[in-house]
Amino acid sequence: MANKYVNGKAALTSANVTTLYTCPAATEVIVKSILVAAITTTPDSIKVTLTNGSNVYTLFTRAVIGASLTVELLSEPLVMQATEVLKVTATTANRLHVVASILEIT
Repeated sequence: MANKYVNGKAALTSANVTTLYTCPAATEVIVKSILVAAITTTPDSIKVTLTNGSNVYTLFTRAVIGASLTVELLSEPLVMQATEVLKVTATTANRLHVVASILEIT
């Protein structure tokens, strides 16, 4: 088994669903951290989901990010399986950046 550290990054420039990271085939993943930064002086909120095929699982419905703050969303690691997709949605465009720190295991 090989381990590789990667990250998923997104500047949420719209209020549409944005793919943050897709787990590759034949790979398992441990998401160690999901940091969300409010890049303006206006607070916002973010929705985070995990998609497995046509099934969508909500991890955070509306995590509030205070103005000009960075928040760690995970209190424990998140395990993802092959082809699962981590998606994020901001309430308002151009206010949030997201970075996930990920360990891929192949």
